[in-house]
Amino acid sequence: MWTIPISAFENSSTHPYGGSPDVFVADSDMTRENKKTDIETDFLQLARIALSGRTQDVQVILRRAAKRYHPFVPGFADALTTLLHESPSATLPLRRQAEVPLPVDLDSRLHLMRVEPEPALDHEPVFTPDLESALRQIVEERRNPDALIRAGLDPTRAALFVGPPGVGKTMAARWLARELKRPLLILDLAAVMSSLLGRTGSNLRHVLEYAKMIDCVLLLDELDAIAKRRDDRGEIGELKRLVTVLIQQIDDWPSSGILLAATNHPDLLDPAIWRRFDLHVEFPLPDQQAIARFIEGTIAPYFQSAHSWSGLLAVAFEGRSFSDVERVLTTARRSAALGSLPLEERFAGLLASKSIRKSTRIQLAAAIVDRGLLSQRKARELTGVSRDTIRNRTTPKGKSARRKNGRGPS
Repeated sequence: MWTIPISAFENSSTHPYGGSPDVFVADSDMTRENKKTDIETDFLQLARIALSGRTQDVQVILRRAAKRYHPFVPGFADALTTLLHESPSATLPLRRQAEVPLPVDLDSRLHLMRVEPEPALDHEPVFTPDLESALRQIVEERRNPDALIRAGLDPTRAALFVGPPGVGKTMAARWLARELKRPLLILDLAAVMSSLLGRTGSNLRHVLEYAKMIDCVLLLDELDAIAKRRDDRGEIGELKRLVTVLIQQIDDWPSSGILLAATNHPDLLDPAIWRRFDLHVEFPLPDQQAIARFIEGTIAPYFQSAHSWSGLLAVAFEGRSFSDVERVLTTARRSAALGSLPLEERFAGLLASKSIRKSTRIQLAAAIVDRGLLSQRKARELTGVSRDTIRNRTTPKGKSARRKNGRGPS
């Protein structure tokens, strides 16, 4: 993120553009407070015009700002100028997306998809080696298309993400869009099913045709909501026709686009749908190592002892999804922020879960004390392990010191 220090304008005695009253004046006699006010005025004016939808006026203001700030923060000004040069191009995703209206349901007039123009992640995702390799290959194929062309190959057009809820399928789609610098379009098929019925084929076709027109990453979430097996007698004819529409659209998907689909129930999918996807990517439940990395990445910005706690908490969360872990951590952080208990004690309480074997719980309680995270008394209160048991499992300070000095058994 670019920042513009007020001090950058203090030593300038020339005006970049003359005397236009709506242009920032970097005069040496101006006070720091006046300069701050002018910057605030610029951005308020920009926000007001942007919210009114006057795109051309926004571009005029940004061009002025690029010239105005260039003598003081050239990197910021150059980045702004580059963005302005890209904006008018009809071939760029953001411009083409702006020129083509989002598809809406003809009855409700509600948008049929969610658009993230510049996908962002709260923290870096944790992928297994096989999963990361598959995702990075998709990225490399788009970054080095010439190598595929020379080999007579096309890049992966459609990939199917398979796995239980909360293991990172949507986050992986967001990560791909971010790495490729493309907007992410998400169609939650289960959520729009009520509006699609009656106009199923046409609405779905409009969504997919829209996505074909721009360079984007399209995610069809909850694919099993519409792509169920056509031999299922319990399904109505309208839903069966959806499968045919979807097959036709995937077959016609351009090699320049990326179509992703996610499902929690792969056994429900029609076999013909399976065959249409170039790549099938498995998203397993995370192991303890992956959970520890996820915990540390999630709480490290807010908790100094994240590294010491992540491995311990990973034991308590074994067998659970990333979304489950994040929900419990967020609840603990909220309680700590409100002052009911320190965060360390909240975390220690998670280690008292009945799902954790007693022998493992004893080891965790001893590790808490050994690492100096909590006292023996607090560890006993929060984990339910007796102080005598904890004391017998922890390393005496004197013995530890002798070992470090080479005077005790190794």
